[in-house]
Parts: sequence; C-alpha cells; structure tokens
Amino acid sequence: MNKSNLEITGYQRRVCKQATVKWGGNIVTIGGDAPIRVQSMTNTDTVDVIGTAIQVKELARAGSEIVRITVNTVEAAAAVPHIRDQLDKMGVDVPLVGDFHYNGHTLLKEYPDCAQALSKYRINPGNVGRGAKKDIQFSQMIEAAIRFDKPIRIGVNWGSLDPDLLAELMDQNAALATPKEAREVMVEALIQSALQSAQKAVEIGMPAQQIILSCKVSAVQDLIAVYRDLALRCDYPLHLGLTEAGIGSKGIVGSTAALSILLQEGIGDTIRISLTPEPGAPRENEVIVAQEILQTMDLRHFTPMVIACPGCGRTTSTVFQQLASQIQSYLRHQMPLWKKDYPGVESMNVAVMGCIVNGPGESKHANIGISLPGTGESPAAPVFIDGQKVKTLRGDHIAQEFEQIVADYVHAHYSAASSTEA
Repeated sequence: MNKSNLEITGYQRRVCKQATVKWGGNIVTIGGDAPIRVQSMTNTDTVDVIGTAIQVKELARAGSEIVRITVNTVEAAAAVPHIRDQLDKMGVDVPLVGDFHYNGHTLLKEYPDCAQALSKYRINPGNVGRGAKKDIQFSQMIEAAIRFDKPIRIGVNWGSLDPDLLAELMDQNAALATPKEAREVMVEALIQSALQSAQKAVEIGMPAQQIILSCKVSAVQDLIAVYRDLALRCDYPLHLGLTEAGIGSKGIVGSTAALSILLQEGIGDTIRISLTPEPGAPRENEVIVAQEILQTMDLRHFTPMVIACPGCGRTTSTVFQQLASQIQSYLRHQMPLWKKDYPGVESMNVAVMGCIVNGPGESKHANIGISLPGTGESPAAPVFIDGQKVKTLRGDHIAQEFEQIVADYVHAHYSAASSTEA
C-alpha cells in the first residue's frame, strides 16, 4: 500500500481530550481523533435577526462547522434564540458560539433562552472583571455552562490580557538577575491566563473534556511560540488563529504561514481565519481559506481541487484562466449536493492547463484533466480521465462540455460504497 504524504513526512497529531459541540442531531467533536474543524464568525449586528441568520447560513453552506456570533448587549442576547429559531426553520443546524466579554455573566443569567440557544460559550478571562469581581463573574459564566450543559472556549487575547497577572509576572521578571525580554513574559502571561482559567473552571465543576483553549496574537512568530509552549503544557483541545489577520493577501498569507507550521506539528483542533473583509467581499471567504489550508496540507478534504498552471508566454489566451475559474466555482457550487450523494468526491483532482507543454502530463496525474490551446496552437483541448486520453474538445463550448464530463465522472466513480472519512 502506498504511503500518504502525511505518513511520509512523519506527521503526528497532538494527543488531547475531545469536546463535543452540538445542536439537535448535529454533533461536532473537537480534539481527540476528530477532524480539525473549521470555525467562522459573523460580522452582522446580532440584533438584526434575519441578517445574522442569513449570514450564518451562508457561512455554514460554505463549510463552517461552528459559527460564532457577538453577544454583547441585552438586545443581542434577546435576539439569539430568534436567530436560532430562524436557522432551525431553514434546516441549518450549525452550532452557534456566543462571544462574551465584559458582561457575559449578566447576559447568561438574565437571558436563559440565549444561554440555551447557544451551543458553546467563548470567555475571555482578560475582560471578565477585576479583583474579587473577576472571580465571581467568571464563576457565574462557568456555572451557566454547567447548568445548560455547554462547552466553553477560554480565549485569551494579546490585546486584552489579564492586567493583574501581567503586572505580577512583569514584577517577578524584573526581580530576576537576568530578566527575560518583555515578549517572553507576555507569552507566559497568555499561557498562564488560559491554564489558570481552565483550572478554575474545573474546580467550579466544569468537565475538563468540555474546555477548549486559545491564546491568540496577531504576529506569526509569536503565535507559533505561544502554541508550541501551550501544547506541551496541557491536553485541552486548541483553537488556532491570528487575532487580526489583516485584509486581502496579507491576512491569507499570514494565517497560512502561522497555522501551517503549527498544524504540521500536530497542533490545533479548530481553526479560524480572521480576515478583514474587503469592501463587498463575501464573509465566507474566511471559510474557504481555512478549508484550503487544511486541504492543501492533506489534513482534510472539502471540495475537489483544481490544479491550474500560472500561464506564460505560450498562454496569452485567457481561455484556460476563465475555464479554471469557472470549474472551481462550479465545483464549490455543486459540493453541498455532491457531498450528500457522492461521498469521497471531495478528494477528486481536476487539472486545467494552458498549453501542451506540461498540460498532458499534469492532466494524466489528475482524475480529470484538460489541456487548452495556447498561443498559435490548434484550438483543440485533449481531455484525460484517470491518466487516459478519452476525447478532444473543440469549438466555443469547451467549458460547458468539460463541466458535463466532470459531472459524469462524479456520478460514475463516487458512491456510498466508496465513502471514506475526510
């Protein structure tokens, strides 16, 4: 049997507890032997019930397995059960995570329907409160999670560290004969905040297997350093992501650089790509980027991948570029239907090449491949299926004909009998 790429590289997943996030019959496991999960977050005003429900639906349709929503006011808390109701009516059973900060203890107590409608609570220990109030308010949130049988994510952020803990560690560091750099102290503060909060939650009565941790920062090297250390010091599931990834290519590249290193080391059980949306860009782009990181690393498979050449002086025609884009969009559009009826189709590879130099070779290595005519070549596009040339497409309808070939291949080669866990 041929070894997988992961076996060849010696990949080994970090051993940790397994949490369960659920709504209705949809049970999403996190950690343990569960797949690395894709999470996203809405940017709608939670008070806007219809707008938020629609965006949650769009994120879930794109492949988000958990969706976080902001719960910051009494109006937002009151809206949550209505959002959940709208989603249930639309047949969307994706679990919702409540993002709580300063007043979460109050909102969970005063709005029990909100507490019940959420499937997980996100708690930031850095802004739960100060002094004695902090312990009381944190305890109230944990008690709500216990009462309503909800898992929690203790999410520590670089920009909202527990000021008392940070001050204590800074004072201890200053007293050392050889003080550490401030960055090292802040990394330690992040980790201690997460671990101490988790321990307090367990002491209150929270089941340890229902606790997920995150220690988010915005810099790539800092994120890697934090999670490497955190992974060695606990066996809780870990949620990965830059706090503020940024806009466009900066956010995509930064997230990919940081998360890929950690994921390759077996660290990370859920991921979120915190992209700043470009004007008019769909929110679900963050889901697509997360999926593509996992899929290109061969950690999970979500949708058939399109292999396309970058183009060169031989490919001044834009036909192959248009076809590659069209086929990628076609595959993503079809996946919500295909994944129900054709398990395993997400592992399919499709090659769209611009000319005959590397085109036939790449096409032969894909499940389905096509080599389009480049500059000065005959407008003929050979098609390969499982390494064998089956036909040549010509004329103005190459794209439509190729889509039909892809669809026929899916129908013929994927069925329930060939299902494998991605």
